[in-house]
This record gives sequence, structure tokens and C-alpha cells, in this order.
Amino acid sequence: MGRGYSAVMLSVIIPALNSADSLGATLHSVFEAGSGDQIIVADGGSTDGTRIIAEESTARVVHSAAGRGQQMAAGAAAADGDWLLFLHADTVLEQGWREQVSAFMVKAGASYDAGVFKFALDDPSAAARRLERLVAFRCKYLALPYGDQGLLISRSFYQAIGGFAPIPLFEDVDIIRRIGRPRITLLDRRAITSAKRYRKQGYIIRPLLNLFFLALYFAGVAPAQIGRLYR
Repeated sequence: MGRGYSAVMLSVIIPALNSADSLGATLHSVFEAGSGDQIIVADGGSTDGTRIIAEESTARVVHSAAGRGQQMAAGAAAADGDWLLFLHADTVLEQGWREQVSAFMVKAGASYDAGVFKFALDDPSAAARRLERLVAFRCKYLALPYGDQGLLISRSFYQAIGGFAPIPLFEDVDIIRRIGRPRITLLDRRAITSAKRYRKQGYIIRPLLNLFFLALYFAGVAPAQIGRLYR
């Protein structure tokens, strides 16, 4: 293996669906590390320029049924790396992320731990900063990061816990719960995600809806049923 910053190869897996407006920046942030990592875009049947953008960037494109859980599982199945980094298609990693990842991967015992990045939004507003603080609180006291913070995990650990479940919603919460609170490390770099959905639905309504759907999930409502309500 012996590629990049460490002796362990990293596969970056990006699920995408009609993500042409954001995917280019996401790919640039992972390619600019210059480490020779494998980049995989797991496309869920895009009808815009998503696949063209991915192919032009030299990322490997794999095809999957739509749904983040299924797409990330498909990307992981196609990956060659001993380590996997799952990243949303509207998220840009802060400069210096690769050094943080390398340090984590070589840490003793890390092969059965997982890393996530700090949550941030690409919005300079005070409302965005408040939401970032709320997410930081949730991560610190509830150990419940979401998928827009990325997920770094060894292939062996990913396989041991069964990988991403093919569920239509909360695939990120599901896998975090199986990883377990003591095994989650917050990396010292930000994953900067598009605030488009918050600008559209509002910084109060959107988080409240997310909290409502999360409460349904923890109450045992089937993800498929929650997905119908979500849509």
C-alpha cells in the first residue's frame, strides 16, 4: 500500500444524487490534499451533471439505488482502502484535514475507533454560529454526530459492525449507535457543509423538524415511515 501520508491507504466515499452544484467543491477539498487517496463517488441515479463532474475529476464512479445508506454501502464495497472516509456531497473539508486523518489512523487502537469532524456551515450569519454551537453541544454530551460531519473508520471495524444499513433515513445515527460513544473521536478540523437547506426552511424550523424526526426514530418508528413523512 504505502501511499500518501501514511502506509495505510484511505478511500473517500461520497454519496451523490443530483449534486452538481456542490460536488465540485467537495471533490476539490479532498483531491487538494495530494495524498493519492482513492476517491469514490457513489451515484444514486443523478439526472444532472453529477456523474460528469465526478468523472472529470478522476474520481471512480459507482452506481447504486438512491438512498445514502445504500450508496455508501455500495461505495464501501467498491473501495480498496484499509480505511474509509464517508463524506456528503455538499461538504467541504477544512485545509489540514488529511494530516488529522493520518495522525488518527496510526494511533494505537484506532482500528476499532471512528473519527468525525467538527460541524460548520458556509454561512456567515449569527444563526449559523448558534446552530454550530448546538451541534457541538450535542456531540460533546450526547456523542451523536451526524453524517454531515463525515465518518472515518477502518474497514475492519466497519465490517465488524455490519456497515451502513440500507435504510432511507438516519443511516448516520444508526451506524454511530453501533460504533458506540466511547469509540468516537472528534477530529480537530471542520467539515463545512452547505447551509442551503437551512436558508430555505429557516434556522428554527429545520432543526425542529430534524429533532421531531429523530424523536420518532428513537421511539421506534420505522425509518421507511419517517422517510415518507420527511418527504
